[in-house]
Amino acid sequence: MDPRRLKLLLELSRLGSMREVSEAMGITTSTVSQQIAVLAREAGTPLIERDGRRVRLTPAGRRLAGHAVTVLAAIEAARRDLDPSAAPAGTVRVAAFASAVRQFLLPVAQILAGRHPQVQVQIHEHEPAEAFDLLAADEVDLVLTYDYNLAPATFDRSLVSHPLGRTQWSLATPSTAGREGGTALEVFSRYRDHDWIVNSRNTADEEVIRLVASLAGLQPRITHRADSLELVQDMILAGLGVGLLPAAWPAARGVTLRRLRQPEVIQRSYVVTRLGHPVWPPLALVLRLVQDPAAP
Repeated sequence: MDPRRLKLLLELSRLGSMREVSEAMGITTSTVSQQIAVLAREAGTPLIERDGRRVRLTPAGRRLAGHAVTVLAAIEAARRDLDPSAAPAGTVRVAAFASAVRQFLLPVAQILAGRHPQVQVQIHEHEPAEAFDLLAADEVDLVLTYDYNLAPATFDRSLVSHPLGRTQWSLATPSTAGREGGTALEVFSRYRDHDWIVNSRNTADEEVIRLVASLAGLQPRITHRADSLELVQDMILAGLGVGLLPAAWPAARGVTLRRLRQPEVIQRSYVVTRLGHPVWPPLALVLRLVQDPAAP
């Protein structure tokens, strides 16, 4: 049913006269009559009946007019929701890896609560592959993801990505008497006989470890897998192996972060949406704040 015809029926139920409807809507009386007749054919039942010189709605017409109130209100709400010039309002669903939740999303949630209370974020903690599956299924609106310079990700052409930042990573090992320098290949070579710890929910850091190790001429013995960086550190403290941690990680006593250079290991963060979706005002606002929390 054409919502414009529903509007005419609703006005007729209120005004009781096609002439008054025509004057209120700025169209001719014959147009009102024709459109109501078309609506009746669409509904499959008479909607009006003669009442002297006037017309009145049939019981079916009155019921349809009642539905028209709800239908037209929903259409207007959808129009306001999608209007790029409208004030943002709604819930934005975001999937992000744990450190991005802390670094980017928690500050944004606080900003929204203070400045834009009509916009909320729903946060889902996921590694990249999981997050992109949710984005493809339209279960989230925004993804915060990452890759490494030595294991670059590729994005589907239906997606739009924006860089967020770069983080230097180091090899975390049990502390020894001295701090050993050298290139990444030399650092890896010193731990050729150790077990290695990698991420349990993403393969990117394992790809980096295998690549650097192969350049150093060794085959890493990957034994343990853990998603939490805190748990990785605890496993290193327990003597279970070595693994990658951010260079700025607050290392516990007993853990040494050994800088990797030649080649460097850089984690790169991105925010990703589907092409065309950021025209929705709440999503555009969250996307802007994730990239720049100081944005108005």
